[in-house]
Amino acid sequence: MRQDGGLGLLQFLTPDDAPLSALVIESVDYLPALRQMFPRADLYAVAADEDAASAAEFKGLDVRWTTLDYRETVLPFPRGSFDLVLSERMLEHVANPQDIAAGIGTFIKDTGCLLTSFENIRYWRVLRELMDGHYYAIVRRRYAKPEFERLLYASFYKEVFFAPVRGHDAGEEIERFVAAGFENRLDDLDTEVWLVQAMRSSADVAPLKAAYRPEDRKRLAILLRRIEYDIDAPENVGALWDLVDAAGFSADYLARFVAEVVVHGQAFREALAASSPEARHAEVDAIAAVIEERRHDGR
Repeated sequence: MRQDGGLGLLQFLTPDDAPLSALVIESVDYLPALRQMFPRADLYAVAADEDAASAAEFKGLDVRWTTLDYRETVLPFPRGSFDLVLSERMLEHVANPQDIAAGIGTFIKDTGCLLTSFENIRYWRVLRELMDGHYYAIVRRRYAKPEFERLLYASFYKEVFFAPVRGHDAGEEIERFVAAGFENRLDDLDTEVWLVQAMRSSADVAPLKAAYRPEDRKRLAILLRRIEYDIDAPENVGALWDLVDAAGFSADYLARFVAEVVVHGQAFREALAASSPEARHAEVDAIAAVIEERRHDGR
């Protein structure tokens, strides 16, 4: 079914009954499998082919269709609409790949991800064609894995994961390339296509963003920064504890959030302790302990 004969990009996902929101761009043959994996999901599809929505295989899937060319037209969705966006090889046929990658990212929730893929320019067959003087990708881009990774990080994704799709039997071809000085880390020369999952937040930060309301998290981050840099510390410490009570932040959540946001841990701890009422000392101690733990771990 897919490029690797199996799940393709869906191998990064775990079936879930949660009401997720997913957008498929052009790679609409994933829609039946997505519906099976996520029966309660809101599925959206964008395709340049106006006849795509009427195909028999999509009947009854409850997909909301939009007809446009994503390379030329901005997607008509609010920011942060989707838990995942899926599109095979979406950055191979664009003039400005970083603009497209970053632009698509604005439609993904802080806790969401982009699933895509690209043809590996270091695949042994591609290298052999180049050495023979042939280049068949005139109207599309080809990438190496490190280049694609840098592109996604520059487009504001925080963590990137790769899975290989192996090509045809190379025989002794790869051995000859290695003997000629080509590196072959992770069997790169044998990988025809790299599948990619790009996360909008790191694994440490994503759970923090998934809990509680975005406006409360934003207010919390602002107050922590003000306390850290001693901006009206007593007033902002009071506002912090008021917010903790109003939003219902747990002590563990607060401590972890502080550890991720605060840079100058000692200054923050001193300001927080100096202006907090005695009833809050246990929470202050918990925050201090997490900050100290992160410091020893080198984070």
